[in-house]
Amino acid sequence: MIVVATADFEVYHDVVNELRDRGTTFTTVEPDEALPDGATVVVTGADHADTFTDVTTIVADPDDPRRAVDQALAAVRGDGGRTVIGVDPGRKPGIAVLAGETVVAAFHVPLGDAVDVIQREAAEAPSPVVRIGDGSRLESAKLVNELDSVTVELVDETGTTPYLGTGTRGMGDVLAAVNIARLEGEVVDAREIEPTEGEIQVIKDRSRERSERNRAIDEVLARRVAAGELTVDEALAEHRGDGAGSATEPTNSDDSDES
Repeated sequence: MIVVATADFEVYHDVVNELRDRGTTFTTVEPDEALPDGATVVVTGADHADTFTDVTTIVADPDDPRRAVDQALAAVRGDGGRTVIGVDPGRKPGIAVLAGETVVAAFHVPLGDAVDVIQREAAEAPSPVVRIGDGSRLESAKLVNELDSVTVELVDETGTTPYLGTGTRGMGDVLAAVNIARLEGEVVDAREIEPTEGEIQVIKDRSRERSERNRAIDEVLARRVAAGELTVDEALAEHRGDGAGSATEPTNSDDSDES
Protein backbone atom coordinates (compact mmCIF):
# COMPACT_ATOMS: atom_id res chain seq x y z
CA MET A 1 0.00 0.00 0.00
CA ILE A 2 1.13 3.57 -0.75
CA VAL A 3 1.01 6.02 2.16
CA VAL A 4 1.31 9.80 1.79
CA ALA A 5 2.85 11.30 4.94
CA THR A 6 4.01 14.89 4.80
CA ALA A 7 3.48 18.26 6.46
CA ASP A 8 4.26 20.02 3.18
CA PHE A 9 0.84 21.09 1.91
CA GLU A 10 1.98 21.53 -1.69
CA VAL A 11 3.50 18.05 -1.81
CA TYR A 12 0.45 16.55 -0.09
CA HIS A 13 -2.05 18.26 -2.38
CA ASP A 14 -0.29 17.51 -5.66
CA VAL A 15 0.69 13.91 -4.85
CA VAL A 16 -2.78 13.04 -3.57
CA ASN A 17 -4.40 14.52 -6.68
CA GLU A 18 -1.99 12.63 -8.92
CA LEU A 19 -2.74 9.36 -7.13
CA ARG A 20 -6.48 9.97 -7.41
CA ASP A 21 -6.17 10.73 -11.11
CA ARG A 22 -4.42 7.37 -11.57
CA GLY A 23 -7.14 5.50 -9.66
CA THR A 24 -4.52 4.30 -7.16
CA THR A 25 -5.37 2.85 -3.74
CA PHE A 26 -3.55 4.81 -1.02
CA THR A 27 -3.97 6.33 2.42
CA THR A 28 -2.65 9.37 4.25
CA VAL A 29 -1.26 9.89 7.74
CA GLU A 30 0.46 12.66 9.66
CA PRO A 31 4.26 12.32 9.54
CA ASP A 32 4.46 11.59 13.27
CA GLU A 33 1.78 8.87 13.21
CA ALA A 34 2.43 5.14 13.00
CA LEU A 35 2.14 3.71 9.50
CA PRO A 36 -0.86 1.45 8.89
CA ASP A 37 -0.47 -2.30 8.45
CA GLY A 38 0.35 -3.19 4.89
CA ALA A 39 2.25 0.02 4.15
CA THR A 40 5.07 -0.70 1.71
CA VAL A 41 5.84 2.73 0.20
CA VAL A 42 5.75 6.16 1.79
CA VAL A 43 5.64 9.37 -0.24
CA THR A 44 6.80 12.34 1.80
CA GLY A 45 8.48 15.72 1.52
CA ALA A 46 12.11 16.68 1.99
CA ASP A 47 11.39 17.65 5.62
CA HIS A 48 10.69 14.00 6.54
CA ALA A 49 13.06 12.20 4.17
CA ASP A 50 14.75 10.31 7.05
CA THR A 51 11.67 9.66 9.18
CA PHE A 52 10.57 6.33 7.72
CA THR A 53 13.18 3.58 7.88
CA ASP A 54 11.25 0.32 7.56
CA VAL A 55 9.59 0.97 4.19
CA THR A 56 10.57 2.33 0.79
CA THR A 57 10.55 6.13 1.01
CA ILE A 58 9.93 8.39 -1.98
CA VAL A 59 10.80 12.07 -1.46
CA ALA A 60 8.52 14.12 -3.67
CA ASP A 61 9.62 17.25 -5.46
CA PRO A 62 6.74 19.75 -5.17
CA ASP A 63 7.45 20.82 -8.76
CA ASP A 64 7.20 17.26 -10.12
CA PRO A 65 4.62 15.19 -8.21
CA ARG A 66 4.10 12.84 -11.17
CA ARG A 67 7.68 11.61 -10.89
CA ALA A 68 7.16 10.68 -7.23
CA VAL A 69 3.96 8.82 -8.04
CA ASP A 70 5.66 6.95 -10.89
CA GLN A 71 8.43 5.87 -8.49
CA ALA A 72 5.92 4.83 -5.83
CA LEU A 73 3.93 2.72 -8.29
CA ALA A 74 7.11 1.08 -9.58
CA ALA A 75 8.21 0.31 -6.02
CA VAL A 76 4.84 -1.28 -5.18
CA ARG A 77 5.15 -3.54 -8.22
CA GLY A 78 8.66 -4.64 -7.24
CA ASP A 79 10.74 -6.37 -9.90
CA GLY A 80 7.83 -6.24 -12.33
CA GLY A 81 7.94 -2.46 -12.35
CA ARG A 82 10.92 -1.91 -14.65
CA THR A 83 10.60 1.27 -16.70
CA VAL A 84 10.25 0.58 -20.42
CA ILE A 85 9.81 3.44 -22.88
CA GLY A 86 8.22 2.52 -26.20
CA VAL A 87 8.61 4.82 -29.20
CA ASP A 88 6.66 4.74 -32.45
CA PRO A 89 9.00 6.81 -34.66
CA GLY A 90 7.90 9.37 -37.20
CA ARG A 91 7.76 13.11 -37.73
CA LYS A 92 5.72 13.25 -34.49
CA PRO A 93 6.62 10.13 -32.48
CA GLY A 94 4.30 8.47 -30.03
CA ILE A 95 6.03 7.77 -26.71
CA ALA A 96 4.67 5.49 -23.97
CA VAL A 97 6.26 4.99 -20.55
CA LEU A 98 5.47 1.69 -18.84
CA ALA A 99 6.21 0.54 -15.30
CA GLY A 100 5.85 -3.20 -15.66
CA GLU A 101 2.63 -3.66 -17.64
CA THR A 102 1.12 -0.35 -16.56
CA VAL A 103 1.26 2.74 -18.77
CA VAL A 104 2.27 5.60 -16.48
CA ALA A 105 2.79 8.35 -19.07
CA ALA A 106 2.26 9.01 -22.76
CA PHE A 107 3.43 11.74 -25.14
CA HIS A 108 2.96 12.77 -28.77
CA VAL A 109 5.66 15.31 -29.60
CA PRO A 110 7.60 16.66 -32.60
CA LEU A 111 10.66 14.62 -33.54
CA GLY A 112 12.98 17.41 -32.37
CA ASP A 113 11.59 17.16 -28.82
CA ALA A 114 11.46 13.37 -28.56
CA VAL A 115 15.01 12.72 -27.31
CA ASP A 116 14.62 15.23 -24.46
CA VAL A 117 11.31 13.66 -23.42
CA ILE A 118 12.75 10.13 -23.49
CA GLN A 119 15.88 11.08 -21.55
CA ARG A 120 13.82 12.91 -18.93
CA GLU A 121 11.53 9.94 -18.42
CA ALA A 122 14.48 7.54 -18.17
CA ALA A 123 16.64 9.76 -15.94
CA GLU A 124 15.66 8.49 -12.50
CA ALA A 125 14.48 4.99 -13.38
CA PRO A 126 16.61 1.97 -12.41
CA SER A 127 17.89 0.14 -15.53
CA PRO A 128 15.40 1.65 -17.99
CA VAL A 129 15.19 0.42 -21.57
CA VAL A 130 13.99 2.33 -24.63
CA ARG A 131 12.33 0.28 -27.37
CA ILE A 132 12.08 1.99 -30.74
CA GLY A 133 10.09 0.67 -33.69
CA ASP A 134 12.08 -0.07 -36.83
CA GLY A 135 9.63 1.67 -39.16
CA SER A 136 10.05 5.29 -40.34
CA ARG A 137 13.69 4.38 -40.96
CA LEU A 138 15.21 7.86 -41.02
CA GLU A 139 13.41 9.05 -37.88
CA SER A 140 14.12 5.86 -35.94
CA ALA A 141 17.82 6.06 -36.91
CA LYS A 142 17.98 9.65 -35.66
CA LEU A 143 16.49 8.62 -32.29
CA VAL A 144 18.76 5.58 -31.90
CA ASN A 145 21.88 7.60 -32.71
CA GLU A 146 21.05 10.43 -30.30
CA LEU A 147 20.07 8.23 -27.34
CA ASP A 148 23.56 7.36 -26.14
CA SER A 149 22.93 7.42 -22.37
CA VAL A 150 20.33 4.64 -22.12
CA THR A 151 19.89 1.07 -23.35
CA VAL A 152 18.08 1.08 -26.70
CA GLU A 153 16.41 -1.86 -28.42
CA LEU A 154 15.24 -1.81 -32.03
CA VAL A 155 11.89 -3.58 -32.30
CA ASP A 156 10.10 -5.12 -35.28
CA GLU A 157 6.99 -2.95 -35.20
CA THR A 158 4.97 -5.07 -37.63
CA GLY A 159 1.38 -5.21 -36.43
CA THR A 160 1.81 -2.73 -33.56
CA THR A 161 -0.50 -0.05 -34.98
CA PRO A 162 -4.03 -0.83 -33.79
CA TYR A 163 -7.32 -0.32 -35.58
CA LEU A 164 -8.77 3.03 -34.54
CA GLY A 165 -12.50 3.45 -34.22
CA THR A 166 -14.51 6.62 -34.45
CA GLY A 167 -13.31 9.44 -32.20
CA THR A 168 -9.79 8.09 -31.68
CA ARG A 169 -7.93 10.22 -34.22
CA GLY A 170 -4.37 10.97 -33.12
CA MET A 171 -4.14 8.05 -30.69
CA GLY A 172 -2.61 5.55 -33.09
CA ASP A 173 1.03 6.58 -32.58
CA VAL A 174 0.75 6.44 -28.80
CA LEU A 175 -1.05 3.08 -28.79
CA ALA A 176 1.56 1.71 -31.18
CA ALA A 177 4.25 2.94 -28.77
CA VAL A 178 2.58 0.96 -25.96
CA ASN A 179 2.65 -2.19 -28.10
CA ILE A 180 6.29 -1.57 -29.07
CA ALA A 181 7.24 -1.21 -25.39
CA ARG A 182 5.88 -4.70 -24.74
CA LEU A 183 8.05 -6.36 -27.41
CA GLU A 184 11.66 -7.32 -26.88
CA GLY A 185 14.06 -6.12 -29.57
CA GLU A 186 17.73 -6.14 -30.50
CA VAL A 187 20.06 -3.96 -28.43
CA VAL A 188 21.69 -1.37 -30.72
CA ASP A 189 24.21 1.44 -30.26
CA ALA A 190 23.68 3.06 -33.66
CA ARG A 191 21.65 2.71 -36.82
CA GLU A 192 23.14 3.69 -40.16
CA ILE A 193 20.62 4.23 -42.93
CA GLU A 194 21.32 5.12 -46.56
CA PRO A 195 18.24 7.09 -47.61
CA THR A 196 16.42 5.96 -50.73
CA GLU A 197 15.63 8.33 -53.58
CA GLY A 198 12.02 8.27 -52.47
CA GLU A 199 12.94 9.30 -48.93
CA ILE A 200 15.14 12.12 -50.28
CA GLN A 201 12.24 13.32 -52.42
CA VAL A 202 9.91 13.29 -49.41
CA ILE A 203 12.35 15.55 -47.53
CA LYS A 204 12.56 17.90 -50.53
CA ASP A 205 8.78 18.02 -50.76
CA ARG A 206 8.53 18.72 -47.05
CA SER A 207 11.02 21.59 -47.38
CA ARG A 208 9.00 23.06 -50.24
CA GLU A 209 5.88 22.97 -48.05
CA ARG A 210 7.72 24.84 -45.27
CA SER A 211 9.45 27.35 -47.53
CA GLU A 212 8.01 30.85 -47.66
CA ARG A 213 9.03 31.04 -51.33
CA ASN A 214 7.79 27.54 -52.22
CA ARG A 215 11.35 26.36 -52.95
CA ALA A 216 12.79 22.94 -52.15
CA ILE A 217 16.26 22.29 -50.76
CA ASP A 218 18.82 20.52 -52.93
CA GLU A 219 19.82 16.86 -52.63
CA VAL A 220 23.00 17.56 -50.61
CA LEU A 221 21.01 19.34 -47.89
CA ALA A 222 18.25 16.74 -48.08
CA ARG A 223 20.81 14.01 -47.36
CA ARG A 224 22.07 15.96 -44.36
CA VAL A 225 18.48 16.17 -43.09
CA ALA A 226 18.11 12.43 -43.64
CA ALA A 227 21.28 11.83 -41.62
CA GLY A 228 19.93 13.91 -38.73
CA GLU A 229 22.59 16.61 -39.13
CA LEU A 230 20.01 19.30 -39.89
CA THR A 231 16.33 19.90 -39.39
CA VAL A 232 14.28 20.89 -42.44
CA ASP A 233 14.16 24.48 -41.16
CA GLU A 234 17.94 24.59 -40.70
CA ALA A 235 18.41 23.20 -44.19
CA LEU A 236 16.10 25.86 -45.60
CA ALA A 237 18.14 28.51 -43.82
CA GLU A 238 21.34 27.21 -45.42
CA HIS A 239 19.59 26.99 -48.76
CA ARG A 240 18.73 30.69 -48.50
CA GLY A 241 22.34 31.42 -47.59
CA ASP A 242 21.58 32.88 -44.15
CA GLY A 243 22.37 29.78 -42.07
CA ALA A 244 25.45 29.18 -39.94
CA GLY A 245 26.61 26.23 -42.05
CA SER A 246 28.42 25.95 -45.35
CA ALA A 247 27.50 27.76 -48.52
CA THR A 248 24.53 26.50 -50.45
CA GLU A 249 25.11 23.87 -53.07
CA PRO A 250 23.77 24.48 -56.59
CA THR A 251 20.20 23.30 -56.92
CA ASN A 252 18.49 21.36 -59.64
CA SER A 253 16.18 23.56 -61.61
CA ASP A 254 13.19 21.31 -61.08
CA ASP A 255 13.59 21.58 -57.31
CA SER A 256 14.57 25.23 -56.89
CA ASP A 257 12.52 27.24 -59.39
CA GLU A 258 9.67 29.19 -57.96
CA SER A 259 6.31 27.87 -58.93
